[in-house]
Amino acid sequence: MPSALVRALSERAHLPVVDETNIDAFLAPAAGEPDNAVLFFTGDPAQRPEADDVAVVLPELMQVFRGRLRGAVVRRATEDKLKARFNVVVMPSLVVTRRDQPVGVLGKIRDWSEYVEKISAWLSPDVPVMVSSGGPKVEITHAGKEIAR
Repeated sequence: MPSALVRALSERAHLPVVDETNIDAFLAPAAGEPDNAVLFFTGDPAQRPEADDVAVVLPELMQVFRGRLRGAVVRRATEDKLKARFNVVVMPSLVVTRRDQPVGVLGKIRDWSEYVEKISAWLSPDVPVMVSSGGPKVEITHAGKEIAR
């Protein structure tokens, strides 16, 4: 369940809530909409109180990048299913996409100037999309048998 501030962000800023059933439809822009979007992965508000700080910053970013960026909040119950697809490692995170491909991820709360600088760069049409991490970088074995990847 999102915090009250994150719920208010979704309602007041008119940001849709997306999950694995509707995220592709959201990321495919309608005629006249920008190709780029920002997805807000909040994380558990009890463990990640800085999500409320990001919830305050996001509407301001939407104003700065009005007409160049669409926004959505990722439903808490489906964040784990979508994290790998969008290269999210820490929560909260803002993921900037070009259509259905991530071009950048900003985890935790950041300085305003960093948000503006990085998002401005990621909105350039020639910025390459991010390559999926392909899973964990460390392999754990026990008694010569593989346990997890």
